[in-house]
Amino acid sequence: MAKPDNRADNAAHLQKSINNTIENMEQTEEYLAEHAEEISPQEKETLQAKNERREQSLDAYREEMRDETAHQESQ
Repeated sequence: MAKPDNRADNAAHLQKSINNTIENMEQTEEYLAEHAEEISPQEKETLQAKNERREQSLDAYREEMRDETAHQESQ
């Protein structure tokens, strides 16, 4: 039998994901700032692309958070 849909802690999980993603972005930016002279252009480009994908993920997490908040308010 399938488990019932329990969305009680979705907002907390989403917030944790948002916080982790922001922390990873900040660490990457710090790394790039400190080691820009030492890393290859390819590695720099790879890290910048990764942060761009993280930014897109943040947008999706925030949209999902808005949906979750609206769902909880309608309960």
